[in-house]
Amino acid sequence: MKTCIACGMPMTAKEDFAMGDESKDYCKYCMRQDGSMHSYDEKLESMTEFIIKTQGMDKEAAENAARSMMEKLPAWKK
Repeated sequence: MKTCIACGMPMTAKEDFAMGDESKDYCKYCMRQDGSMHSYDEKLESMTEFIIKTQGMDKEAAENAARSMMEKLPAWKK
């Protein structure tokens, strides 16, 4: 099983991969319409919104949580 390099989501089915392409290292949620991977800022924004929606955190706390998660992922390591 692969894990998305940008958000950490487990990719267990072909449909989970960007464009259904199992050779991609990122998931369908980290993909732009053209199939390329989101930028750091795009991913930070979407992860922040996801955390607000699913965990009810305020924006600042959610953004801090998103940054903390993202710094551990391969796509965003410096």
